[in-house]
Amino acid sequence: MDSKAEKDFDSSSVSSVPKKGRIEFYDPSKESVWTRLGLTAESFKRAPGTTGGQVVAGSGNVADIEQILAEGPMLQQKMKPRHLTMIAVGGSIGTGLFVGSGSALNSGGPAGVLIAWILIGIMLINVTQALGEMSILYPVSGGFYTLAIRFLDPSFAFAMGWNYVLQWVVVLPLEITVAGTTVQYWGTDVLPLAAWITIFWIVIVIISVFGTLGFAEEEFWSSCLKLLVVVMFIFIGIVCICGGGPKGHAYDHYIGGAKWQSPGAFANGFKGVCSVFVTAAFAFAGTELVGLAASETPNPRETMPAAVKGTFWRITIIYISSLTIIGLLIGYDEPRLLGGGGAAASPFVIALKDAGIRGLDHFVNVTICISVLSIGLSCVYAGSRTLTALAETGYAPKIFAYVDKSSRPLWSVIFVLAWGPLAYINVKAVGDTVFMWLVALSGLSTLFTWMSICLCHIRFRKAWQVQGHSVDELPFKALGGVWGSWFGVVLITLVLIAQFYVAIWPIGGMPDNAGDVAKNFFSAYLAAPVMILCYIIGYVWKRTLPQRSHEIDLDSGRKSWLTAEEMNEWRAERRRAPWHVRIYRILFTN
Repeated sequence: MDSKAEKDFDSSSVSSVPKKGRIEFYDPSKESVWTRLGLTAESFKRAPGTTGGQVVAGSGNVADIEQILAEGPMLQQKMKPRHLTMIAVGGSIGTGLFVGSGSALNSGGPAGVLIAWILIGIMLINVTQALGEMSILYPVSGGFYTLAIRFLDPSFAFAMGWNYVLQWVVVLPLEITVAGTTVQYWGTDVLPLAAWITIFWIVIVIISVFGTLGFAEEEFWSSCLKLLVVVMFIFIGIVCICGGGPKGHAYDHYIGGAKWQSPGAFANGFKGVCSVFVTAAFAFAGTELVGLAASETPNPRETMPAAVKGTFWRITIIYISSLTIIGLLIGYDEPRLLGGGGAAASPFVIALKDAGIRGLDHFVNVTICISVLSIGLSCVYAGSRTLTALAETGYAPKIFAYVDKSSRPLWSVIFVLAWGPLAYINVKAVGDTVFMWLVALSGLSTLFTWMSICLCHIRFRKAWQVQGHSVDELPFKALGGVWGSWFGVVLITLVLIAQFYVAIWPIGGMPDNAGDVAKNFFSAYLAAPVMILCYIIGYVWKRTLPQRSHEIDLDSGRKSWLTAEEMNEWRAERRRAPWHVRIYRILFTN
């Protein structure tokens, strides 16, 4: 079916002239280009209303199309398909892969790394599939946080939302610090660390001025660079493993799987694998950002499937392939893997230096630096959008619901950016201890968020069935269905248990000092009691309980009203396409 047959509705056909009993929509195109970019004083003024800029599929099946459009988010739909695709494919690639994989290899060995990353990757594919199914139907402000209020429990959503905001406001100064130390790979006498922290914070502030478009464009180009580096490394790694490296260096002869035999495939047995599970989960943090971005794209039904399926390719090609190469090139007993948190400890840099390929280690270090800045901008984007949704639902001060004419949640962005100067405490040695406890406050929030997405999907499917709907009405169906979400819940629970296990009995044994035992545990698991405390606060404050399946609101914010018959007709037409087109759609689009 073409778009006309689908009865998709574009808000541009709705007049913005106020009429009696009609809704007035804000038309940003009437502003100057500089205001839309956020570079004039006018751009900082409050947006007068929603743009109604999202396509409503099957609008002929609803009684009041203007009301449906008015339920759209205040944020404008500036994301293009290429932005969303690259955010999904490369958005969360950063120090977790380029640097963190080194400590994971040291702790778990090459086999432990692959086992952990594959299982977490499979779980994450189910999470993104479930998120895609719901976000296409409900591209609401706040994404998974808002869905948790609707399908789970407002008190749990309050705890999860604030924990998620806390995660990003803490990660922002941490990433700024890492960016500063990464630059010091070329020498510590160029500029002091405090100066680099200032430079990188200012860069993040400047890009944040451009709002959604600044974040989206930066993510697009930085993701392109990260993908280029990883794919390049995979090809170079295969050549080196086969003995094609420069003469006189480590890989001038065939090594194959020698590193799996000596020093071995597993570094610390079962405990080592458990520790890598946690590292792998944290390396994937940020994947869920596509759920937040859905509200800022004009037609999620068209763009989200490609973004969701891009997660699969990122996990299989980028993570699994590159980590397999790393495990074959470097033994887990390599002492440089414990060389700190910068490029010196990156297995990518170590492998390229051992291969004797000049200059590429510097190129990888530049990529690490840009990746760190990219994650810093993701902190601003994710933290501000979630904080705005908290304000819109009454769980944060109303000032954070302010969205200006350039589509910036202004006070939320300022709030998150204000945490950046905390990076300066890392200039002193005591800063490491302070940051350890700040990170511990939100260390598990990514896992809580992923679990809430899976639980939301389970509850959504139950409510959808109980209220007489068919899954054939859904514009996008999660690959694993409800069972995929249950798998995600079970695996996340096992990861939390593994984290508890290594927090109590860390690698190397339990310390003799009881104080050190308590410190190790709470530094790894403090987020759990904080989450419970936030839940109690949310419940005492609002006194809300989960709704039963037949009471859940399935209509507010919904942007697909196509019937089962219309969707089945659309799918039948898609099945009549040539076989190569069908394969492409299965792998990359809807």
